[in-house]
Amino acid sequence: MQIEYAKVSALGDRSDNQDRAAVVVADEAALMLVFDGMGGHSDGAQAAETGLKVVQDLFMDATLPIFDPQGFLYMALSRAHDEVVNLGKSVAVDFRPRATCAICLVQEGGSYWAHIGDSRIYQVRNGIVLERSRDHSHVEVLIQEGAITEEEALDHPMRNFVECCIGGDKPVPDMSITNKRPLSPGDVLLACSDGLWSGLSDEDMAQIGAPGENTLAANLKELSMQALNANAPYSDNTTGTALRWGGDQ
Repeated sequence: MQIEYAKVSALGDRSDNQDRAAVVVADEAALMLVFDGMGGHSDGAQAAETGLKVVQDLFMDATLPIFDPQGFLYMALSRAHDEVVNLGKSVAVDFRPRATCAICLVQEGGSYWAHIGDSRIYQVRNGIVLERSRDHSHVEVLIQEGAITEEEALDHPMRNFVECCIGGDKPVPDMSITNKRPLSPGDVLLACSDGLWSGLSDEDMAQIGAPGENTLAANLKELSMQALNANAPYSDNTTGTALRWGGDQ
């Protein structure tokens, strides 16, 4: 695979960073991971760290390219959920560690997306957001029903309330897993926490794929700074992983 990839994670206006992210690259496949520990619950950082490690280890132990990508993503996130649930088994359910997450598997000329909560995945082509994941949140339901616009959602009072996460209760949470999304040379994939997309429009997010001499890492850093400035002085941890597809060799 011909790819360029980058990662960023900024503290923002918080006392600690509960986000975790990684890009794992092999000859036959790559995996982008973002886990966002939920700050309102204890040990959010540990939840994010545990979830990321479980999925990353499963990918590194798998035969690549993965034969059943959707099955792998469901299995990996289910195991991550079980491990995070175990972290809090001695704690009252309302105080157990939790995290949202977004995972993007890239192989054989396409990408497969999986997410839980409001961590997102974007696909940018020719400077436009071609597709993005849809949050598991009340505000997203309002958008889909036409009750509010994307712009109105940016400052909606319930914009930070998610309906699904890993950890907490034992039952496996609802998760969204896509079919294969074909990639064209120059496409950019972005997986990020809500601290990166919150306060920014799709047009802003599309700048991750801006043409020119800037590297993908420079574009991602610039987007992160834009998010931090837009949300100051209350910016959240701001984390993202990006991958630019150049094609198969």
